[in-house]
Amino acid sequence: MPMTWTGTLTRTRTRTRPAGVGGEVVALRAGGRSGSGSGALPGSARRRLGLGVVALLSAIGVALGAPAAPGVAAAPAAVSPGPGAPLPAAMADTGGGTQLITARARTLSSTTGTVQWWQRHNGRWQLRGSAPARFGAGGLAEGGSRVQGTSTTPTGLYDLPFGFGAAPAPPGTAVPYRRVGAHSWWCEDNASASYNRWVDPLPPDCAAAESERLAGYPTQYSRALVIGFNYHRPVRGRGAGIFLHVNGKGATAGCVSVPAGAMARILSWVRPSAHPHMAIGTASGATALTRY
Repeated sequence: MPMTWTGTLTRTRTRTRPAGVGGEVVALRAGGRSGSGSGALPGSARRRLGLGVVALLSAIGVALGAPAAPGVAAAPAAVSPGPGAPLPAAMADTGGGTQLITARARTLSSTTGTVQWWQRHNGRWQLRGSAPARFGAGGLAEGGSRVQGTSTTPTGLYDLPFGFGAAPAPPGTAVPYRRVGAHSWWCEDNASASYNRWVDPLPPDCAAAESERLAGYPTQYSRALVIGFNYHRPVRGRGAGIFLHVNGKGATAGCVSVPAGAMARILSWVRPSAHPHMAIGTASGATALTRY
């Protein structure tokens, strides 16, 4: 959004899968005394076999999070994608679809960064576009604990419910797109039943002083995408009206903004059938983009 309130409840999702362990552990039993001809192994062979079993059990323990046995080398840790790998390949979750928009800032206090959009094809992520981005005047904040009115952009992973704008949808737009009219508002009144919703016209229980008249921002809202922060199950006081929209004169009140040309290209590219999502985060730390 331009300089006003900003949106809420995060759909941040992080999956953690236990490491898989393959193979079998076979229990061996000596059958009789050594050299009796009963199938028992010689002492040296039993010692070598015993060490092998210990090593195998140790490797299984390391995979499950247990320390390695004394004198046995630990199994190598999983290797994360290298510097040349596409950004989505290093993320904990991308939403399960084949389209992803990433917005990354250097730190939580940053007000600028980069937006990129990615397409997964034949199991591999491909970069389809990039643009300079602006974030909230207050920087960024973890989406799950963000407070409304702080002018911070919420970090996390979100869906993209629909697009809107004062200008017509660019050619090729497939996402649902609503035209902004004279009576189109985004309700940001915590006491309203329409909190964090597009309304047209403004309902009696939604105070105009605590909401946004969308037509009042013809540049920023010439074209935009709703970011699903605090949208599906709104938490009062966390924030409302978080969008990806066209740049204004400076930092936003919590939205992410890009140049007009980039916004048009993104709207033309997004496909509902691809289940697109947007991930917002920092380059490192607890709010790193790769943690979402």
